[in-house]
Amino acid sequence: MAEEAILEPDLPIVDPHHHLWDLRPLIAAFPEPRHPFIETLTHSAYYTFDQLLADARGGHNVVATVYMECGAFYRASAEPAMKPVGEVEFVNGVAAQGASGLYGSYRPCAAIVGHADLQLGDGARPVLEALTEAGNGRFRGIRHQGAWDANPDVLGPPFHAPPELYLSDRFREGFRHLGELGLTFDAWLLEPQLGDALNLARAFPDQPICLDHCGTPLGMSSYHGKLHERFDIWRSMIRQIAECPNVTIKLGGLAMAFCGLPEQGPMAGLSSETLAAMWRPYIETCIEAFGPDRAMFESNYPVDKWGASYNVLWNTFKRLAHGASNAEKRALFAGTAARFYGIEDVLP
Repeated sequence: MAEEAILEPDLPIVDPHHHLWDLRPLIAAFPEPRHPFIETLTHSAYYTFDQLLADARGGHNVVATVYMECGAFYRASAEPAMKPVGEVEFVNGVAAQGASGLYGSYRPCAAIVGHADLQLGDGARPVLEALTEAGNGRFRGIRHQGAWDANPDVLGPPFHAPPELYLSDRFREGFRHLGELGLTFDAWLLEPQLGDALNLARAFPDQPICLDHCGTPLGMSSYHGKLHERFDIWRSMIRQIAECPNVTIKLGGLAMAFCGLPEQGPMAGLSSETLAAMWRPYIETCIEAFGPDRAMFESNYPVDKWGASYNVLWNTFKRLAHGASNAEKRALFAGTAARFYGIEDVLP
């Protein structure tokens, strides 16, 4: 399918969720046939500054981005707890490359979200302090993925979170240090686990939490064909979580292979009109529940390359926000993300 014309090309965008990585050695180790998620990564196994810059300069007005941890570029020689510091060191270099001004006013990785194992309890604090130092003023918080399902075929081999991670005492012992250090938390889990996110948000009402990927509705493996029957369950949980004023939500991730929206990939070639119709029930539910000031569109690139090119993805979001006011669009596409991650200075 030919690339689409860019809708609303002047609308400022802060892309609050993308990755950088070199997964070629990892992917080579996975035997055939590969899980659909791994198959997604084979088509974007190398994604660093140049690839991100090309996407951001594709026509949409992307003024800045927020980097999201993905286990990339860990320190090989560090003790296990400190290995994730290497990821922040690498990404801070990418941010500095963009901040040089050689590439215009675009500011990639203006905020950095890293990883620390909160199951270390109080032992997580020195890791958080090391991450903050490595970020050189750009480090904002962490994500500790909690995605789990009883059927291992749902997520595939890269994910190893234990069940009910966010409910465990040891995790919460580490979690409390985020608030003490003024850090944010990104929560990624799957739709059947949303009760865990609700419990966590209620237990720590002053902790800023961002729920990733619309809560990740599932449409593959044992959940194939069940999106419609589980929609009301998902919607009820989203509305309950939205009652927690400390939670913000990311509007995206629906093009991941996990969701089955679309089922085919990578870059399925569907138009933004088709994707907007497919995603509308989820996006509109989230915006209605959270409001534009606690919701932000995200690319989740290059993972969401499974279902859409970068330009088509943002066109889809613009179609979904068509009826919003100018102030609401500014919040959804840039303002909420900039405020949550403390980078409002990047906004024009």
